[in-house]
Amino acid sequence: MTDSYTPPKVWTWDSENGGKFASTNRPIAGATHDKELPVGKHPFQLYSLATPNGQKVTILLEELLAAGHSDAEYDAWLIKIGDGDQFGSGFVDINPNSKIPALMDRSGDTPVRVFESAAILMHLAEKFDAFLGAKETRAEMLSWLFWQMGSAPYLGGGFGHFYAYAPEPMEYPINRFAMEAKRQLDVLDRQLADTDFISGPDYTIADMAIWPWYGGLVLGRLYNAGEFLDVESYTNVLRWAKTIDARPAVKRGRMVNRASGDPSEQLRERHDASDFDTRTQDKIEATG
Repeated sequence: MTDSYTPPKVWTWDSENGGKFASTNRPIAGATHDKELPVGKHPFQLYSLATPNGQKVTILLEELLAAGHSDAEYDAWLIKIGDGDQFGSGFVDINPNSKIPALMDRSGDTPVRVFESAAILMHLAEKFDAFLGAKETRAEMLSWLFWQMGSAPYLGGGFGHFYAYAPEPMEYPINRFAMEAKRQLDVLDRQLADTDFISGPDYTIADMAIWPWYGGLVLGRLYNAGEFLDVESYTNVLRWAKTIDARPAVKRGRMVNRASGDPSEQLRERHDASDFDTRTQDKIEATG
């Protein structure tokens, strides 16, 4: 346990708090430097990184293209959050909250900015009338979509941060957020006991939002925490996670804007479907 900490009467920021991502943690918003964002040839310009939040959008875009929505072509530009790219003036103009992913929809006469991953998923799904599920289950789908937005910060910024990234292990926050992470996995496992996908029989944007976080966790891709959290015991979540993991569009979506890990699974920028063939032909199954 660390020494007891007494919060000051008035909190002031006098130094970075240490740990990984310390340079991205500051108490003020706005741009730190001038930097224009590049613009490609396609209707949708995505500025992102292949974190779980970033994967949500690239998975949807690849699923839309695989489903025949050719107007969903996009350029994906790499935003290196460790280098502070998200604090550049061009990025802040699209997302004043300085978080990835951020999207510029240039398909109409006037460009439209969209930020927050769930908002981007909804914007694209409604635009193409795809992956929304049946109308009679729409409320259920939306409930799970926003469940993810409210729950994942406890998994990522809570459990993930204190378990994997904090300067030193601390018993109370690790135990607190581990318990919450397991509770959330139990919520999903119970839901998936009687249904193929999160909100019913249809694969929807709710699955695409939840899978990169909770699917990634049970598949051993987040925080090296599988044994610690006993993820093998969540059999329904594992079945669901493996089913989605096998989808060719998901395989492609996971690679876009990836800048770490196995080089064969990285596609740092994506400007055309052929980019996958030239980089990872042996890793990506044909769509169809």
